[in-house]
Amino acid sequence: MSGSAFNAFKSRVAVAWSPKLYITLVRGLPGTRRLHRRTLEAMRLRRCHRTVEHRTTPSLLGMLTQVKRLVVVETQEMYAARRQAEDDRRAPRPPLVVSHRPPAAATPTPTPTAGH
Repeated sequence: MSGSAFNAFKSRVAVAWSPKLYITLVRGLPGTRRLHRRTLEAMRLRRCHRTVEHRTTPSLLGMLTQVKRLVVVETQEMYAARRQAEDDRRAPRPPLVVSHRPPAAATPTPTPTAGH
Protein backbone atom coordinates (compact mmCIF):
# COMPACT_ATOMS: atom_id res chain seq x y z
CA MET A 1 0.00 0.00 0.00
CA SER A 2 1.29 3.37 -0.83
CA GLY A 3 1.33 5.97 1.91
CA SER A 4 -0.62 5.17 5.02
CA ALA A 5 -2.08 1.78 5.80
CA PHE A 6 -5.38 3.53 6.38
CA ASN A 7 -5.76 4.29 2.64
CA ALA A 8 -7.07 0.78 2.00
CA PHE A 9 -9.90 1.33 4.43
CA LYS A 10 -11.17 4.74 3.35
CA SER A 11 -14.90 4.98 3.74
CA ARG A 12 -16.93 4.24 0.61
CA VAL A 13 -20.27 4.95 2.28
CA ALA A 14 -21.50 7.46 4.85
CA VAL A 15 -20.46 6.70 8.42
CA ALA A 16 -23.45 5.92 10.62
CA TRP A 17 -24.10 4.08 13.86
CA SER A 18 -23.99 0.32 13.51
CA PRO A 19 -24.83 -2.51 15.93
CA LYS A 20 -21.69 -4.35 14.78
CA LEU A 21 -18.21 -3.00 14.18
CA TYR A 22 -15.49 -4.52 12.02
CA ILE A 23 -12.06 -3.82 13.47
CA THR A 24 -8.86 -4.33 11.47
CA LEU A 25 -5.34 -4.17 12.87
CA VAL A 26 -3.26 -2.05 10.47
CA ARG A 27 -0.13 -1.30 12.50
CA GLY A 28 2.35 -3.82 13.82
CA LEU A 29 2.59 -4.89 17.45
CA PRO A 30 6.38 -4.61 17.98
CA GLY A 31 7.23 -1.48 19.87
CA THR A 32 3.75 -0.95 21.32
CA ARG A 33 2.94 -0.72 24.99
CA ARG A 34 2.08 -3.88 26.88
CA LEU A 35 -1.33 -2.44 27.79
CA HIS A 36 -2.13 -1.90 24.09
CA ARG A 37 -0.95 -5.40 23.15
CA ARG A 38 -3.16 -6.92 25.83
CA THR A 39 -6.10 -4.79 24.71
CA LEU A 40 -5.66 -5.98 21.12
CA GLU A 41 -5.39 -9.57 22.28
CA ALA A 42 -8.64 -9.15 24.24
CA MET A 43 -10.22 -8.00 20.97
CA ARG A 44 -8.80 -11.13 19.18
CA LEU A 45 -6.45 -9.06 17.02
CA ARG A 46 -3.11 -10.83 16.83
CA ARG A 47 -1.87 -10.20 13.28
CA CYS A 48 -1.81 -7.24 10.91
CA HIS A 49 -4.55 -6.87 8.31
CA ARG A 50 -6.88 -9.27 10.11
CA THR A 51 -10.47 -8.18 10.69
CA VAL A 52 -12.72 -9.18 13.57
CA GLU A 53 -16.39 -8.47 14.14
CA HIS A 54 -17.66 -7.18 17.50
CA ARG A 55 -20.93 -5.89 18.87
CA THR A 56 -20.92 -2.19 19.70
CA THR A 57 -20.68 -1.95 23.49
CA PRO A 58 -19.33 0.75 25.81
CA SER A 59 -16.42 -1.50 26.87
CA LEU A 60 -15.45 -2.11 23.23
CA LEU A 61 -15.60 1.62 22.48
CA GLY A 62 -13.28 2.22 25.45
CA MET A 63 -10.82 -0.36 24.14
CA LEU A 64 -10.94 1.24 20.70
CA THR A 65 -10.16 4.62 22.21
CA GLN A 66 -7.02 3.11 23.73
CA VAL A 67 -5.69 1.60 20.50
CA LYS A 68 -7.17 3.95 17.91
CA ARG A 69 -3.80 4.59 16.24
CA LEU A 70 -3.29 0.87 15.61
CA VAL A 71 -6.69 -0.12 14.19
CA VAL A 72 -9.31 0.86 11.63
CA VAL A 73 -12.97 0.65 12.60
CA GLU A 74 -15.70 0.06 10.00
CA THR A 75 -19.47 -0.20 10.24
CA GLN A 76 -21.40 -2.98 8.52
CA GLU A 77 -22.11 -0.81 5.47
CA MET A 78 -18.50 0.33 5.18
CA TYR A 79 -17.22 -3.23 5.48
CA ALA A 80 -19.70 -4.52 2.90
CA ALA A 81 -18.78 -1.75 0.46
CA ARG A 82 -15.05 -2.43 0.85
CA ARG A 83 -15.50 -6.19 0.42
CA GLN A 84 -17.65 -5.62 -2.68
CA ALA A 85 -14.99 -3.34 -4.18
CA GLU A 86 -12.30 -5.96 -3.49
CA ASP A 87 -14.42 -8.71 -5.03
CA ASP A 88 -15.09 -6.58 -8.12
CA ARG A 89 -11.38 -5.90 -8.49
CA ARG A 90 -10.52 -9.61 -8.19
CA ALA A 91 -13.34 -10.85 -10.44
CA PRO A 92 -12.17 -12.65 -13.57
CA ARG A 93 -12.42 -10.60 -16.71
CA PRO A 94 -14.31 -11.89 -19.74
CA PRO A 95 -12.08 -13.78 -22.17
CA LEU A 96 -10.63 -12.05 -25.19
CA VAL A 97 -11.87 -13.44 -28.47
CA VAL A 98 -9.20 -13.45 -31.17
CA SER A 99 -10.11 -14.51 -34.66
CA HIS A 100 -7.29 -15.60 -36.97
CA ARG A 101 -9.47 -15.99 -40.03
CA PRO A 102 -8.80 -13.60 -42.86
CA PRO A 103 -11.58 -11.12 -43.46
CA ALA A 104 -14.21 -12.34 -45.89
CA ALA A 105 -13.20 -11.42 -49.43
CA ALA A 106 -15.63 -9.02 -50.98
CA THR A 107 -16.76 -9.84 -54.50
CA PRO A 108 -14.79 -7.69 -56.90
CA THR A 109 -16.84 -5.17 -58.79
CA PRO A 110 -16.09 -5.02 -62.49
CA THR A 111 -14.33 -1.82 -63.42
CA PRO A 112 -15.32 -0.28 -66.68
CA THR A 113 -12.44 -0.21 -69.14
CA ALA A 114 -12.03 2.44 -71.76
CA GLY A 115 -12.63 0.99 -75.21
CA HIS A 116 -10.27 1.78 -78.14
